Amino acid sequence: MSDNVRTFTDEHTRSHNRSPEQSESTDTEETLRCPECDGQLATDTEHGETVCRDCGLVVEEDEIDHGPEWRAFDSNEKDQKSRVGAPTTNMMHDKGLSTNIGWQDKDAYGKSLSSRQRQKMQRLRTWNERFRTRDSKERNLKQALGEIDRMASALGLPDAVRETASVIYRRALDEDLLPGRSIEGVSTAALYAAARQAGTPRSLDELTGVSRVDKDEIARTYRYIARELNLEIQPADPEQYVPRFASDLDLSDEAERRARELLSTAKAQGVHSGKSPVGLAAAAIYAASLLTNQKVTQNQVSEVANISEVTIRNRYHELLEADEQQSVA
Repeated sequence: MSDNVRTFTDEHTRSHNRSPEQSESTDTEETLRCPECDGQLATDTEHGETVCRDCGLVVEEDEIDHGPEWRAFDSNEKDQKSRVGAPTTNMMHDKGLSTNIGWQDKDAYGKSLSSRQRQKMQRLRTWNERFRTRDSKERNLKQALGEIDRMASALGLPDAVRETASVIYRRALDEDLLPGRSIEGVSTAALYAAARQAGTPRSLDELTGVSRVDKDEIARTYRYIARELNLEIQPADPEQYVPRFASDLDLSDEAERRARELLSTAKAQGVHSGKSPVGLAAAAIYAASLLTNQKVTQNQVSEVANISEVTIRNRYHELLEADEQQSVA
């Protein structure tokens, strides 16, 4: 009798001294083991059961499936059946959290609405659009982000650049930097800064071609927001323009590599100081095409880079002279 009491007391003491983490881990181990043969359990998601791998005992059944009730066999079918919304994004003034009423005047079964229902839906769309912008600040943001998206599409900039430009514009709006400046000017300057930060720069002339403001206003606004927002933007590297120019001119990889070598030599000798990176990149592309026996005219390079042929000729001679000095040295 005393032995049984002593055994019970020892077990009670051990269980009392066991830490909560040890108790939890022990409980978890017990739930992952079969109660009959102590085998390993497996979850059958298709039938909603938990089964022992060794003896086949069904430990749990009719489990809740937290996934969708539909099945899809490719990405297109998955996108069509999915009923969740898009992720939040800074490229929309409400970050994509508002509701949009579709323009196809059809019901859930694809049937066309009656004329009365169509009029009702049109009124709902109108009021929904009004409620999406609650004040002048949101209307300002909506217009600016639309401008950024339009210009980025025209320039072929990726979504990451659009997102960064949207964040820069939001910061400028929050810090009250817009009074006295146009929405188009600040949005263009934000896109110019974002493109340079992402390593996919566009020249001021290219921005001017798609913007509704002139070149001087873009440059002036860019310097202002870069200074006020403390944007860390490195000077544009001519080599960043080379892949795009080479692609537009259908040049080979050899010509692109040669153009990069010419620019590297020019930077090592300080030839690039005080000169337009776009002009240097265009001249390097032209020189590389001649050195690799690929016929490209100065006029073609001028149209792609949006600079004059005189600039290409001047920078072209400077790059070749720097390359010759490097070869002699």
